[in-house]
Amino acid sequence: MKRARRWVAGIAVPIALGSCVEPRPPAIVAAPPPPAPQTPPAMRGDFVLKGSLVQGGLVLGQAPGGTTVLTFNGTPAPVAPDGAFVIAFDRDAGPVATLTASGDGGGVVSRTLSIAPRAWAISRLSALPKYPVPPADFAALRPGEIVQINAARRIAVDSEGWRQPFLWPAVGRISTLFGSQRIYRNGVAGAYHSGIDIAAPQGTPVLAPADGVVTLASDHPFLLEGNLLLVAHGMGVESAFMHLSRIVVTPGQPVRRGQIIAYSGNTGRVTGPHLHWSLRWRNAKIDPLLVAGPMPRGR
Repeated sequence: MKRARRWVAGIAVPIALGSCVEPRPPAIVAAPPPPAPQTPPAMRGDFVLKGSLVQGGLVLGQAPGGTTVLTFNGTPAPVAPDGAFVIAFDRDAGPVATLTASGDGGGVVSRTLSIAPRAWAISRLSALPKYPVPPADFAALRPGEIVQINAARRIAVDSEGWRQPFLWPAVGRISTLFGSQRIYRNGVAGAYHSGIDIAAPQGTPVLAPADGVVTLASDHPFLLEGNLLLVAHGMGVESAFMHLSRIVVTPGQPVRRGQIIAYSGNTGRVTGPHLHWSLRWRNAKIDPLLVAGPMPRGR
């Protein structure tokens, strides 16, 4: 407290004065700036494809960086966490296909693929009807077999076999090519051959062409396929082995590339012992020759 003096009648009288210290203004705390919005990563690069851009061909691919959704001809297709994927072209695929990759940031990379046509082996059997007379129990048994096959093909498996080079499951003379077809009496076309027939003697070991999981191992011969074995290699790629004499694996069992999984035989609708091997990706039927390469001369 400060004091002043006032002179009264010649005498100095002290007088108390109030404090002259000015009050401090209140502190102002600035709010932190709002965080900057996160920009989704942009798409990077283009598609990298390796395989046969032809009817019946299979292609391994690498999607552009940042891909979250992949579509093939407008239908979603699976893509691995590292961006790898597989697609295939049916025997009767059209001349053009489209791949599209989309990212979270709205980026899109699209590529149009030109699919080369092929000339198929066509046999004209104008003196024969389209089909032989089916067995009496065909109408009763066949629908149940189709249900089993379709159910097995819907099973999702965790396998990386689709990434591997494919082996031939047996070595021998190719007796019927993929895509071949017969034209019967009155120009009626039969179904095209959906796989490769290998003229292997009965009891020839059948090897897994790549890693996979068994989705169907029939416990009795089917009317057409005989003893049928389905192995899923992941990402929608599947092998089917038909007319087997014996199956030595069970549904749900993982198998390794080169492992013996069955023995060739003479079951189902056949004219002699052989192994039928077919490949497919989803509903597209694939030529095994384009995947496994030329038939080796010996194991």
